[in-house]
Amino acid sequence: MTTAKDLQRLLLDPAHARARANGDRPGLLGELKTGDWLDQQTFPPLQYAVPGLVPEGFTLNVGPPKIGKSWEVLDFALAIAAGGRALGHIPIGEEHPVLLLALEDSDRRVQDRCRKLLDGGPIPAGFHYMTRTKPGEVIETVGEWLDMYGDDEPSVFLDTLGKVMPPAAMGESAYQRDYRVGSALKRLADDHPGSAVLVNHHDRKAGADDFVDSVSGTHGLAGAADTIMVLCRHRQATEGTIKVTGRDVPEGEYALTLTGGMFWTLTGGDLETASLRATEVRATAHLGDRSVEVLAYVNTHPEGVAPKQVTEALDLPDARRYMLRLWESNRIRKAGRGLYQPLSQQSQVSQPNAGMGHGDSCDTLSLGDDE
Repeated sequence: MTTAKDLQRLLLDPAHARARANGDRPGLLGELKTGDWLDQQTFPPLQYAVPGLVPEGFTLNVGPPKIGKSWEVLDFALAIAAGGRALGHIPIGEEHPVLLLALEDSDRRVQDRCRKLLDGGPIPAGFHYMTRTKPGEVIETVGEWLDMYGDDEPSVFLDTLGKVMPPAAMGESAYQRDYRVGSALKRLADDHPGSAVLVNHHDRKAGADDFVDSVSGTHGLAGAADTIMVLCRHRQATEGTIKVTGRDVPEGEYALTLTGGMFWTLTGGDLETASLRATEVRATAHLGDRSVEVLAYVNTHPEGVAPKQVTEALDLPDARRYMLRLWESNRIRKAGRGLYQPLSQQSQVSQPNAGMGHGDSCDTLSLGDDE
């Protein structure tokens, strides 16, 4: 009887399949290496398809439907193929070949979107695309293309995974199916060093405390991915964020601006400024205008301020009430009786609702009223 484990091996390890067909069994320690061997190796530095955001390897790009993921990855693809700038500001450098599997689009739509993002300029020759693949053969299709361009640090963008996700095999759980598919995508990137394979995938309908848990399906896909990116934007809003975490990349959250429903740009012009802006957005989430004013005033006075000072500066008679609420929600700190200071960077990270962990769903970006 063929088990789910056997199916996974047959899919991910062709050599193992051939050995079984020939009645042989590959040595179980064939991949064993030693510390002195490792100590003598020199490995190339990590390559980035999009510097600071999309490294080589397998990346999951997650977000709700119709939030702008397709525009985002098309922007990436065109910038890489042309050696231009991603998100309006991130320099790519050299040109690299790109394959976009735009499986929810037509030729006309791909052309129209490219021309809009390029402002009528020519579509780069290094931009390759497909709008359909043979059923069940997307892995083989991507592998064949990577074999052709693997020496040129290529990038592949699959939009979306849901269009080609196979059903679970007999005896295979949903987690095993997700991990099998994710591992196959990761294997494609690993077998072509310097290449990046990014897959668009929908998020869960339910909210998640940790943004990694927002990945739709089981933890199998997230577990197989090298990098996870989550795109957040509320409907009708022009501001959003992109959150990144992974095995080889530093965790980060960066503010983005969406113009005309299609042009994603990095807020502030570079990743550092965009990160600061994302922190500001998070700090003011669910606050009304007056609370935002008070918070901004306190943050510009590291020496500390008293409610009386805020009352005089902002013409706000009940400043003490606002400052107490900001303190209770871990947005400012008490420096002494009746004196408040901004949180230090270290203090912000230590708060339960700050940083990249719990309390980090897209919902935390909504701006509301005090009451």
